[in-house]
Amino acid sequence: METASFNGFIKTILYIVLFYYAFKFLARLFLPMLVKKVVQKAGQNFQQQYTYQNQQQNQYQNTTKDEIIIDTAKSTKPRETKKVGEYVDYEEIE
Repeated sequence: METASFNGFIKTILYIVLFYYAFKFLARLFLPMLVKKVVQKAGQNFQQQYTYQNQQQNQYQNTTKDEIIIDTAKSTKPRETKKVGEYVDYEEIE
């Protein structure tokens, strides 16, 4: 069984620091390209959804008639308010 040594500890710390700086360097190189690709893909998906919705809306508008019906009987009645309860005025007793 091996015992822990100071040299092994130093090597481990050195590997961790080297890995950290290598990861940091590579992230600075490749992360902007990755983010650009993600934004482009999101833009394409948004554009596809937008064109699909426009196509659906145009199809719906082409199939519906241009007829407007106004119900005047309903518009002349005042809107009823919901009655919750009575208002009670409280007096302070000393």
